[in-house]
Formats: sequence, C-alpha cells, structure tokens
Amino acid sequence: MQKKFDNKSIKDYIFNWRTAFAIGLILTSGVIYIIHYAIFKDLHHILVFLVEDIAFIPIEVLIVTLIIHRLLEIRDKRRLLNKLNMVIGGFYSEVGNELITKLACLDLESDEIRSLLQVSDSWTHKEFKKIHDSLNERQYDIAVTKEELIDLKKFLSEERNFLLNLLENPNLLEHEEFTDLLWAVFHLTEELKYRKNLEKIPERDKEHIEGDIERAYINLIKEWLFYMKHLKEDYPYLFSLAIRTNPFKLDCKAEIE
Repeated sequence: MQKKFDNKSIKDYIFNWRTAFAIGLILTSGVIYIIHYAIFKDLHHILVFLVEDIAFIPIEVLIVTLIIHRLLEIRDKRRLLNKLNMVIGGFYSEVGNELITKLACLDLESDEIRSLLQVSDSWTHKEFKKIHDSLNERQYDIAVTKEELIDLKKFLSEERNFLLNLLENPNLLEHEEFTDLLWAVFHLTEELKYRKNLEKIPERDKEHIEGDIERAYINLIKEWLFYMKHLKEDYPYLFSLAIRTNPFKLDCKAEIE
C-alpha cells in the first residue's frame, strides 16, 4: 500500500499542471516555427532569431531573478516589518513599558540610562544611532531583592499567555531582534515560574536570576529604542504619545499640559 502511494505521489508531482503548461508552451512554439517555415521557407532567418533569443535568456534571468525579484523581496520585507512593528507596539503597550519600569528600578545605574533615553521630537537618525552605540558600550548592574523577585514573578505570570501568543506568530522570525527579546523575557518568566519559594532563594541562584533579568532588560531597551525610531519616522502621532508615556521618565503621563 505504501509503495503504491509513493508511486502515485511521484506521478502526480511529475505530471502536474505546471508540467502540462510547460509542454503546451513548447509545442505551441514549435507549431509557430513550423508555420513560419511553411510560409516563408527561410530556415536561416528562423535559426538566427532562435539563437539570438536563447543568447538573451541569461540576461533575462539576471534582470528578472536577481534584480526585479530582489526589489520585490525588499518591498515585501518592508511591508512585513511594518506589520511586525504593530505587534511590537502591542507588546510594549501590554507588557514592555511596565516591565521596563520594573527592571529599571533594579538597575543600580538607572539614572544614567534614564538621562540617555529622554527621547524627543528633535532627535535625528544620528542621535538614535549614537544612543544605540552608547547602550552597547554601557555596563549594567542589576541587583534584586527577594520581595522584588516575588513581584516580578507575579507580573510575568499574568502576562505569560500573552507572550506565548506572540511566540506563536511565525512572521516574527523575520525580526530576529524582537524574537530574541521575546525569548529573553519568556525565559525569565519560566525561571521565576519554577522557583516555588522565592523568599528562601539561595544567593547563588539569585545571582543567576539577576543575569536573566539583565539579558531581558538589555533587549527591552534596545528594541524599545528601535521602535521609537520607527514611530518618529513613520507615525508622528503615535510617537507623540510614546514620548509622553516614556517608561524612562519618572513623571511620565499621557496628558498634555
């Protein structure tokens, strides 16, 4: 039974509509050449143009496959990234901004990073890049108490299903940085989930959790900065709200005064 199924599958694959279409095109071309020869009796003319057409095929492949296809691919990727930025916006609105606020409180050098990330309308592409480079060079010092771990565990547990739904989105594979961010946050969520009693957590284990927090924190900040740059360039009205609700502002509020 399995053998018959395999043979049928191979036959269906070989003789599908694409194969029939290709054979039909070749036969049509052959018939046209025959008609041409029957009318004009000029084989030399037919061969000259046939060879010329065949010689142009590599150039046509170059233009269609390597240039036009690449341009269409870039356009489609930009469209996909714009859609993914909507997902990123939903993430920061639902989880990211509050999580940044909580993790920033665990950063012993948070004042420095708060001063760096006071994003404004006057920021240019150059300014965003400068701050991004500064974040890469910066050292992070995370220290967390057992009470803060309990609060963090409660918050992430409540958002666990939301994170899982995001991870199930196959389009996110096109945005590696955001995927890394989700995995870092989800890993921290899982690490805290499996600690049954954080009040009695050993010091060495707490240091391990602090490393996971640092990883998630760094990814959150960098992706947030990338998202703010995207909003400034493409959605000024959303950027305005994002500035007012900047999680790195101690007195942030949405109201305009």
